[in-house]
Amino acid sequence: MNESRQLSWEATAVYRARVRGCLLGGALGDALGYPVEFSSLGAIRAAHGPRGVTGPIPDAAGVTGRISDDTQMTLFTVEGIRQAVERERLKGIGDGWPRLLRRAYQRWLETQLRPGPEVGELTQATGGSYDGPRGGLINEPWLYARRAPGNACLSGLAQDFLPEPWSELGPPGPVNPDSKGCGAVMRSAPFGLARVDADSAFGLAARCAQMTHGHPTGYYAAGALAAIVSHIVAGDSVEGAVLRTLRLLARHPGHEETTAALTQALDLAADGQGTPEMLEKLGAGWIAEEALAIGVYSALATHRVEDALLLAVNHSGDSDSTGSICGNILGARHGDHGLPHTWLEQVEGRARIGALADDLAAECVRG
Repeated sequence: MNESRQLSWEATAVYRARVRGCLLGGALGDALGYPVEFSSLGAIRAAHGPRGVTGPIPDAAGVTGRISDDTQMTLFTVEGIRQAVERERLKGIGDGWPRLLRRAYQRWLETQLRPGPEVGELTQATGGSYDGPRGGLINEPWLYARRAPGNACLSGLAQDFLPEPWSELGPPGPVNPDSKGCGAVMRSAPFGLARVDADSAFGLAARCAQMTHGHPTGYYAAGALAAIVSHIVAGDSVEGAVLRTLRLLARHPGHEETTAALTQALDLAADGQGTPEMLEKLGAGWIAEEALAIGVYSALATHRVEDALLLAVNHSGDSDSTGSICGNILGARHGDHGLPHTWLEQVEGRARIGALADDLAAECVRG
């Protein structure tokens, strides 16, 4: 094998590991945080000891490793992106991403309206017909669990709105124009895995976020996570990826809240303390810029992946979303081999998530 071919194989292997790491890491962070999502830091410590959560724990039903709506929607994002890349490769049509992503999110909405894939007829969420890949996620019974989905996601996808692929960013979107909850940012890491440049990943994620979250901060935070992941997959450090993303954000009107949150996360991480008390200066994570900032801070303020994931979930707030975002970032940085495998083995649907990651990576390499 000649040197160029060897390098190409090695680069592809690294890319595949980063895609798997991003998706599996996000699911792991989600599963770690889901059982304590609505608990205060004091309550977490009272229930689990002075260090709080130190590994996977059972949820209220006594089951360990369950994922939430964060991972559910992330996986449907992957399915939509894979379809868009395949369509562009086969037909040369590259402007259909928002339409295919909307259909993917409508399929997720379908899973929240029915008890399972084999029960009843398809509802209006998918227009009474299935529009997706054979053997796709809508056929997976475990994804029909309703795990506290966000109201903006549910109400937004019930509206008939499709953003233009290159529409202006900055003004409030027509769907939930005041909403900047974290329901768009927590699903947007896969845009950064699609082997497009960071500017394109940012724009695609932001516009697709407008389907449910119209506040500029709500969709800019989604775009920022996609850009951070894109830079990391290309070889940047986490800090370098965030700094590059801040420069990208600065070109867009209305970026100030997202920029301020990320800047504060960088400044706090530079102090090197890495404590829940320091983390809570960034907020609780219920809104988009706070969730993104907490995920970034946790990834930067500690040296071990395990410690970062635990820091991301041990706080008073939206622990599954912040854990998921931190897991997306660190998984993209270190690949799936850098994740704690004894924890990962307990994550719901991990084999299907890994297979979906491999499908996305393979299609993006072909595309």
